[in-house]
Amino acid sequence: MHLLPLSPIMIEPLVRNALLEDLGRAGDLTTDAIVPVDRVATTILVARQGGVVAGLDLAALAFRLIEPRIEMTIHCPDGGEVVPGKTIATIGGPARGLLTAERTALNFLGHLSGIATATHSVVTAIRGHKARIVCTRKTTPGLRTIEKYAVRAGGGANHRFGLDDAVLIKDNHIAVAGGIAAAVERARAGVGHLVKIEVEVDTLDQLDEALRLGVDAVLLDNMTPEQLRQAVTMVAGRAVTEASGRITPATAPSVAATGVDLISIGWLTHSAPVLDIGLDFQ
Repeated sequence: MHLLPLSPIMIEPLVRNALLEDLGRAGDLTTDAIVPVDRVATTILVARQGGVVAGLDLAALAFRLIEPRIEMTIHCPDGGEVVPGKTIATIGGPARGLLTAERTALNFLGHLSGIATATHSVVTAIRGHKARIVCTRKTTPGLRTIEKYAVRAGGGANHRFGLDDAVLIKDNHIAVAGGIAAAVERARAGVGHLVKIEVEVDTLDQLDEALRLGVDAVLLDNMTPEQLRQAVTMVAGRAVTEASGRITPATAPSVAATGVDLISIGWLTHSAPVLDIGLDFQ
């Protein structure tokens, strides 16, 4: 897997704001009172659970913003798998900076590694099928860029980043527009020629209508595996097929076996548990 890192300019505001939230109005009272300014230390990031790592750039930046002299040596990069007890990185430098930035660094690293681990679990479950696992817009406000990056670190792919990426006509759009045909017609009239149009359908009759309108993709919402098989047969390659609706690692294989192109899962970003990672001073 070739995982492209996020640009520092994209993550710096997130990390800076998190540090400012922690430092408040008076800084790190505990560390500044207890730890001599000239004390240096070496620490290691250690996995307490097995999983997939994501967020090391944010962790490193948290330390550097507090203390530029802190250096991190990475032993397991983002996208790499770890077992309990494995050393992820070695970090050394002024002890004050290490202690002050510790929680912010671990918050980002644990959260994003949890998303990467959850994604990897589903990707592994459907191995051998053509379907790709994709995330949704169900992300933590302000953290969408890095949460979607974590999905990629886990071997998944990204759906829309925002409302301006593509047209996705959902059930409420259809209800307000007065039907699928009216919604698609208005969408085509309102967007540029490079913008793709996807329509959410709940039934095979709706799917038939969407296909006759020549949409680019169809979101097959909450369909049974048998309905999904019928849908894939009806589509016959004329549009991208996306299955959605409370899909878990246990149910994903049966969904993937229907032949859909994509499986979208919201809980990857909104409910994935944190991966337990610790910072141990040597």
